Amino acid sequence: MNMLRSREAQLTLAIFALLALVAWRFPAFVAPGNLAAVFNDTSPLILLALGQTVVILTRCIDLSVAANLALTGMTAAIINVMFPGMPVPLIVAGAVVMGAALGAINGILVWKLTIPPIVVTLGTLTIFRGLVFVISDGQWINAHEMTDAFSALPRAEILGLPMLSWFAIAGFAAFVLLVRYTALGRSFYAVGGNPSAAVYAGISPGRTQFLAFVLSGAVAGLTGYLWVARYQVAYVDIAGGFELDVVAACVIGGISIAGGAGTILGALLGALFLGIVKNALPVVGISPFWQLAISGAAIVIAVIANGRAQRRAGRQILKRDGPKAEGAR
Repeated sequence: MNMLRSREAQLTLAIFALLALVAWRFPAFVAPGNLAAVFNDTSPLILLALGQTVVILTRCIDLSVAANLALTGMTAAIINVMFPGMPVPLIVAGAVVMGAALGAINGILVWKLTIPPIVVTLGTLTIFRGLVFVISDGQWINAHEMTDAFSALPRAEILGLPMLSWFAIAGFAAFVLLVRYTALGRSFYAVGGNPSAAVYAGISPGRTQFLAFVLSGAVAGLTGYLWVARYQVAYVDIAGGFELDVVAACVIGGISIAGGAGTILGALLGALFLGIVKNALPVVGISPFWQLAISGAAIVIAVIANGRAQRRAGRQILKRDGPKAEGAR
C-alpha cells in the first residue's frame, strides 16, 4: 500500500488506465508499433523535462528551454546549409555546447546578480526567440536544403526504435546516474531542500544552480538539433509554447516547485503521461487547440496535489514527535 502512495506508482497506474480507456474505443492505439511511435513523439519532451528537473530541484525554473531549442536548432540547420560537408557529429556537439552556453547565461544572471530565475528566463526566452529571427531573417529552412546525413540521425533505427527514442532512453539513464550517484546530483537536492544548510555542508547554492542551468541548456541544445533534423524544417517559432509542456511534465511527475523533492523517474512518467494525452486527443476527437488548456490545468492540479502531500507529511512528523517532546519536558 505504501508503494501506491508514491507519485511514480500513481502515475504508472494513471498511464495504464488512460491507455485502457483509449484502447476501449480505439484498440489500434495500444498496438506496439503505435506505442513506440508515441514514445518517439514524446522523446523531445522527455529530454527537456530531464534537464528542467535538475533546475527545479534547486528552487529555480528555466522558461527559456524551448527558445534555447529553437535558437540552437536553427543555428544547426543554417550551419548545415552553409557547410554541407561538415560532419554531423560536429554539428551535434556544437549544438550541445551552444545550448550549454545559453544555459550558462541564465545561470550567471541568477548566481552572480541574484535575479529571480523566472525573471531571468522570461527575459532570455524573448532574447533567444528574437535571435532566431535575426539569424534566419525570418526565413524557413526546409528539407530539400538540408543534407541527407543531417536529417538521417534521429530517424535511423536500432532494434526497431528510432535514434530519437534512444537519445531519450540514454538521457534518462544518464540523469538517474547523475542524481543518485554523484556529489553534484546530491547537491541539487541539498540546495533545493535547505540552501542555508547546504552552505554549512560546503555546497555553493549559486554554483549548483549555475550548473543545473548549464545542464538544462546542453540538453535543450541537443534537442534543438534532434527536433530540426527529425521534422526536417527550421523556422522562427519552433516549439512555440513548449516550455509550458516541459514544466507541466515535471510538476505532474511530482517535482516540487519549492525545490528539493522529486525523482528523475517521476519526470519521465510525467512526460509520458502528457505525451499519451496529446497523442490520444486527436484519436478521441478532441481538438488539438485544447492541448494548452489541458497542460495548464494539469500544472495547477499537480501543484495542488504536491502541496497537499507535503502538508500531510508535515503533520505526520508533528504527531510522531509531539509525545516525545512532551515526555522530554
